[in-house]
Amino acid sequence: MGLWNFVKGKGKKLFGGGDEPELDGGALNDEIAELGLDATGLDITVEGDKVKVAGKAVSQEMKEKVILAVGNVEGVAAVEEDVPSDTDPVFHTVVPGDTLWGISAATLGNGARYEEIFEANKPMLTHPDKIYPGQVLRIPQD
Repeated sequence: MGLWNFVKGKGKKLFGGGDEPELDGGALNDEIAELGLDATGLDITVEGDKVKVAGKAVSQEMKEKVILAVGNVEGVAAVEEDVPSDTDPVFHTVVPGDTLWGISAATLGNGARYEEIFEANKPMLTHPDKIYPGQVLRIPQD
């Protein structure tokens, strides 16, 4: 079980303009489906600005991608997960000036491995240069 913090004021807007309606599990499940992620076996609920993910994921990779998909939504401050696994995810919060190359050099020991981070964050990332401060990225582990 883990608790992952996100930047509440950053992330993808699920609703258009004006005052944003309160987040709910249905809107987040729709976002997961739109991204083509498989949330089979996972129950996603919302308590204020915290999202809870429970159940059994189809894979460790899919669990981590679902956590990021719901966490990188504007209005979400934290994701608490209660999904059994052998390993904890490794995430990196983007700060101003970060690039995938720099993140890769710091976390994987080699900047040229940035494509591994890009691939590990698809479909949430669509281009290696399109990251923003406050975004949380998945760092693949060997």
